[in-house]
Amino acid sequence: MIRREDLVKIGKINKPHGVKGEMSFSFTNDSFEESECPFLILEIDGIFVPFRLEEYRFTSGANALIQLKNIDSDRKARPLTHKEVYFPKEYLREDTDDDSYTWDYFTGFTIVDEKEGEIGVIEYIDESTVNTLFVVRKEDTEVLIPAADELVTHIDEEQKRLYVLLPEGLLDI
Repeated sequence: MIRREDLVKIGKINKPHGVKGEMSFSFTNDSFEESECPFLILEIDGIFVPFRLEEYRFTSGANALIQLKNIDSDRKARPLTHKEVYFPKEYLREDTDDDSYTWDYFTGFTIVDEKEGEIGVIEYIDESTVNTLFVVRKEDTEVLIPAADELVTHIDEEQKRLYVLLPEGLLDI
């Protein structure tokens, strides 16, 4: 069974393109370009369903036309319109030799400050501004924390915890 915490959202299906099942896809995460993942995962009626990616071609910086296996007509493609698209987190690891990751890899991790303790769970990554931010759920509020290498002190993949040392007063903002 595919679980939400093992996935990261990378974009969404826009609409069918043509009559042979090709679909317009907008990606919000550059992992789509960089990954060799052979499939995409779509959330359909609350269930995560994998689809083999047959082929794709870029139409602009953040858009592509994709063809999924067994989606070979406009009729089959239409129900996938506006569906969110996900990747397994395991494909977001950029280079297993040097322990580098994309920020999206940490979605679902608990963020822990070395001084303040546990802050909350990273819900998603906001890349809509110049500075990439972790959007963290802390009780019933959202906290924005800069996603910056210099703030990370330790990563515990097994426990899904990201340890940081935040500047004084950042959590008070």
